[in-house]
Amino acid sequence: MLDVPHELVEHVSWLIYARRRELRSRWRRLSCFNQALLTLAHLRKNETLAQVAAGFGVSEATAWRYVDETLELLATWAPGLREALVGLGEGDFVIVDGTLIPTGRIAADEPYYSQKPRKHGMNVQVVATPDGTPLWFSRALPGRTRDLTAARAHGVVQACLTREILVLADRPYQGAGATVRTPYYRHHELPEHYQQYNRDHARLRAPGERAFARLKSWRIFRKARCSTNRIGLLVSAVHTLLTCEGSG
Repeated sequence: MLDVPHELVEHVSWLIYARRRELRSRWRRLSCFNQALLTLAHLRKNETLAQVAAGFGVSEATAWRYVDETLELLATWAPGLREALVGLGEGDFVIVDGTLIPTGRIAADEPYYSQKPRKHGMNVQVVATPDGTPLWFSRALPGRTRDLTAARAHGVVQACLTREILVLADRPYQGAGATVRTPYYRHHELPEHYQQYNRDHARLRAPGERAFARLKSWRIFRKARCSTNRIGLLVSAVHTLLTCEGSG
């Protein structure tokens, strides 16, 4: 059983159908609907390509081609940072956070090892609305990358400063300046109004964690087996699926 809405499978199959028509593609082993179903099973359940290939009666190479084609198609619909911030400006705020997408060890593993969770993986940043709806996910950087370094590298800090958007972020982003607001350290030793600020900050920022919870409901991100170079593609593709689910 695949725990995704039937409407989502249909939406993805229509995108595949449109792409096949555009390419004037010849007969395929699987229908557009089954290609969509195969890809979603791979993403949602984190089944290997060998497993989904066997389930749909195709070769592993064919399953790889179908999945790769569908991921590329979905990723094209994911918004860029500027597009995601359209309509926001002074008086609005967003939540910025980072997470680690776990991976297996690789040959040059040092840049991919994150000290805090003590795992190998890739750093992904999110910009979310106050209710936790993801507006934008970043491309993936090696797991050792600090959240603040990643946010600056992706242009998040500057983009929000330009639009005068307030950013609520956790302690790893301290020192960002601009419009970024983080909690105070050692707040228990500070006056009451500083402690109240931290409580209010935590309350407003907490819904942002839903963005990564929704992303990781797609089990492909529990521990990615693919090349680290493909994780950004996976994130963009799943972001499109999350957007479709939210508008459904």
